[in-house]
Amino acid sequence: MNIAVLNGSPKGDVSVTMQYVHFLQQRFPETEFRIFDVALKIKKLENDDRALQEVIANVADADAVLWAFPLYFLLVCSQYKRFIELIFEKNAVSAFHGKPAACLTTSINFFDYTAHNYIHAVSDDLGMNYFGSYSAEMNDLLKTKERRRLKTFGELFLKAIREKTPAIRSYKPLVAPEIVFDTEAIRPVDAAGKKVLILADDLAANSNLRKMVERLQKTFSPAAELVQLKDVDIKGGCLGCIKCGFNNVCVYEGKDGYIDFFNHKIKPADIVFLAGAIHDRYLSSLWKCFFDRSFFNGHTPFLKDKQIGFVISGPFGQIHNLREIFDATTKFQLAGLAGFVSDDTGGNPEINAALQTLAVQAAEQSRLGYIQPPTFYQVAGAKLFRDVIYGRLRPVFQADHRYYKEHGMYNFPQKYYKWRMINSTLVFLTKIPAFRREFFKRIKKEMIKPAAGALKKTE
Repeated sequence: MNIAVLNGSPKGDVSVTMQYVHFLQQRFPETEFRIFDVALKIKKLENDDRALQEVIANVADADAVLWAFPLYFLLVCSQYKRFIELIFEKNAVSAFHGKPAACLTTSINFFDYTAHNYIHAVSDDLGMNYFGSYSAEMNDLLKTKERRRLKTFGELFLKAIREKTPAIRSYKPLVAPEIVFDTEAIRPVDAAGKKVLILADDLAANSNLRKMVERLQKTFSPAAELVQLKDVDIKGGCLGCIKCGFNNVCVYEGKDGYIDFFNHKIKPADIVFLAGAIHDRYLSSLWKCFFDRSFFNGHTPFLKDKQIGFVISGPFGQIHNLREIFDATTKFQLAGLAGFVSDDTGGNPEINAALQTLAVQAAEQSRLGYIQPPTFYQVAGAKLFRDVIYGRLRPVFQADHRYYKEHGMYNFPQKYYKWRMINSTLVFLTKIPAFRREFFKRIKKEMIKPAAGALKKTE
């Protein structure tokens, strides 16, 4: 049996993910795992059609495909994203059609499921027979229980390949909106001294996106600043070298214009609109590169207190996973979410009204300094990174550690000595039947008692 492993790590074989693949190679020696470093060699694959066709030919010849990659910003890295785009651009879909497929990722389990949803949907779009996903925590290979689990996953996948087990399709084909957008009456929105930035990837590639962005830009008074990523000097995607973890200095520093652009355009802005067109189940790989490269800021809320809005061309309403990624990213950044507008919202009146509302909400929320209260995304994500940065990843992400310490983000529950004493006392007392009966009789009133004082306050 021959499985084509599409390696989505820009580090090639020197990757945690590939060690999990090597584990499968060792456990199943009768199966040939052919590994192709498509993320590492993406520039060659883009510019050398023969090299790309060699990979595609091996996929066509394989009995199955294993998508193997580390998570980068809730998804695959931009280099891997570009490879997926090339499959469609080069009409190579037939090489993947009907192939059994599975996904193997490594991460710290932060939004691993959104990356799995994405690759599952792409596999469905390619007509593949998707078996399932395996999410490995970076250190799982060191645990006997997890090695057994991974071996079982491998056994089940190989069995599904041999028996040609049909998959249950989870994602329907996307249907592109047919609307041709035209600008209608604009009511000026006072920016009130706030710096408004619209960031797009390439407006020349999509007329609807260009016209929606122009409409949004003119809505603000004065007009919002517009920057296109295609005009920013970006030499390449994130390399996963983690050198920025020490002091937030990227390995690309001084070698391209991304860092200066980010520090002098993104960080000073009060309101930022991100505009792009759908490419497969995400935006473009250029947009993904933008997000990946922002990792030089580490796991810190570098968009804190900004208002963020999204303008998207394409079947955005059909891709719930993408909305969830952007929603989660905004919330985790402690930024305000102004909203989403896409050209599948409806007809021209609906799209124009939505763009107007987006501008108004962003301006008003920025003026009032309003940031939506934290939800599960922010709370759970913050705790996950708090624990891992405080623990085993501190030597790698020293800049994060300094930031977390300075901003009181190491808010472990065991630090609250008052409540530890109260809780210990109450737990002991509730073992007494009479106290326990009184405890449950009064608990509802006791729960709302703290609010009584707050309701009397004027602020």
